[in-house]
Amino acid sequence: MHIQSKPSIQGIFKARMTFLSGTLLSLLLFESALAAEAIAPGANDPISGLSIDNFSPVTDAMLQNPDPADWLMWRRTLNSWGHSPLDQINTDNVGQLRMVWTRGLDDGIQEGTALVHDGIMFFPNPMDVIQAIDARTGDLIWEYNRRLPDDLRDYFPVPDINRNLAIYDDLIIDTSADDYIYALNARSGELVWETQILDYHRGAQQTSGPIIVNGMAISGRGCEPEGSPEACVMTAHDATTGREIWRTSTIARMGEVNGDSWGDMADEERWHVGTWLVPSYDPELNLVYFGTSVTSPAPKYTMAGNEYDYLYHNSTLAIDADSGEIVWYYQHLVDHWDYDFPFERLLVDTAVAPDPDAVEWINPDIRPGEVRKVLTGIPGKPGLVYTLDRETGEFLWATPAVYQNLVADIDVNTGAVSINPEVLFTEVGQSVLTCGGISRGWPSGTYDPDRNQMYFPLQHTCETVTATLTEPSLDNLYGRFARPADRPDGMPNPPNSIAAISVESGATLWSYEQEAIMMSLMSTGGDLIFGGDNNGRMKAISKDSGEVLWEVNLGSTVSGYPTTFMVNGKQYLSVSTGRSLYAGATDANNLFVFALPD
Repeated sequence: MHIQSKPSIQGIFKARMTFLSGTLLSLLLFESALAAEAIAPGANDPISGLSIDNFSPVTDAMLQNPDPADWLMWRRTLNSWGHSPLDQINTDNVGQLRMVWTRGLDDGIQEGTALVHDGIMFFPNPMDVIQAIDARTGDLIWEYNRRLPDDLRDYFPVPDINRNLAIYDDLIIDTSADDYIYALNARSGELVWETQILDYHRGAQQTSGPIIVNGMAISGRGCEPEGSPEACVMTAHDATTGREIWRTSTIARMGEVNGDSWGDMADEERWHVGTWLVPSYDPELNLVYFGTSVTSPAPKYTMAGNEYDYLYHNSTLAIDADSGEIVWYYQHLVDHWDYDFPFERLLVDTAVAPDPDAVEWINPDIRPGEVRKVLTGIPGKPGLVYTLDRETGEFLWATPAVYQNLVADIDVNTGAVSINPEVLFTEVGQSVLTCGGISRGWPSGTYDPDRNQMYFPLQHTCETVTATLTEPSLDNLYGRFARPADRPDGMPNPPNSIAAISVESGATLWSYEQEAIMMSLMSTGGDLIFGGDNNGRMKAISKDSGEVLWEVNLGSTVSGYPTTFMVNGKQYLSVSTGRSLYAGATDANNLFVFALPD
């Protein structure tokens, strides 16, 4: 059943086109982190609006076990499930959803997540504009506009992404486009503290905000070649003062553990291992889980050679939350094509019983049905499900969720991944056909604890990728050129889908397919999955069948992360639309909130 809501509201708002361009400059990175400073009046643009009178300070206990009425972080919980237990909106009544309010958002790439606490929504706009909004009415309470350097686009071609905020005590905490971490008074929007992490001239780009772990704001970032490896760092800061507690590099340097995985490359040539999405956290193990990106250039023959692993790119890193030490790592794939692995890690306690008919690689030491603390999901662009023991990093099982020709084999005893030799680059000008390499991107999947199932947006595509240089170059960052290629027979048609996958068995239970690219998903206690696409359609989908039960045309790409919350006993659904890395500059940036009729 497909239920169409009100006619399209496309055209109500129009976004201005911002042409993104930039040049990379090679500069030396300063080594010392600057201490947090008291902020003088006038340091940033003035605050406009009102203040919030009733606000309950947010504690670590609240973050680790959030009130179902609230949405306090990127994926609602520290395990990155993207799930809400709220069930007032359910399969029986979802067709009655109506828009309650909408408001325009600032120009730029819009991939924000709405946080809601005590009936107040805190929303990140592009370019470090943060708004506090009455979640019931859409009325603006206050707005903070960070004053950013005029030359920011000279160093980052895409500086405007601001995916998420963190909330702690009475503070809203974010990482800025100019490489600071800073905190606002949640009641007034006033700047409380800021700490410089890196010099934006020197190669770090912050597109995602932090999570809060035991009073610390922990964050990662992308990093450009001119700053590596010093810019390729994960950091922890005291959430109440901004004081830096630790920083850990994602690049193994010469003379360090695993430093020889880069061959004899000098440290300054070790580039571009980023952590540009939000980590997960297990309070019992006190471990933070980051996913890492590719190196640049991508073809490894241009670096030390195809025989090296280049740690810790395309890996899961388990980090001791107190010290920043890497406790264990698992490398999912040595990359040669720019297919990275920074996406959310789902933390689940589950029976582990992979189905041999559904799962390609299974550790023979698994005792079927044994309950394990696992880290699972589709962490990278190539679309393989990986399930690891999250205490030790032990490989448990893996299987493709899409047709792919990148991974030839996985050693089921060690988890070591072997690459298909037919897609390896050995010389400049060589072209290879890759399938599955861009099967997913930054849009997130979701996990349903009631069914022990995960749901992921997938793309079933192939590319022709060509190696374009023999030596690393700042003018040709990734060293390859990619263009769409015809898909082999047997691949799904249409080419985009949502897959429902059992966490216990690894079996795909159903697949919903469509032409448009599906964006981020959210699951609820009402037996629903919510998500939109780059054609502007917001949908509610049955968890049991994959049937679309409600949809509405929002007029532009559903680019933000959906959230749900409750105020005064009424459940609401929020999502933002607009320009994204999957959409053009004409998309309108808007925030929408829906609810059932009174």
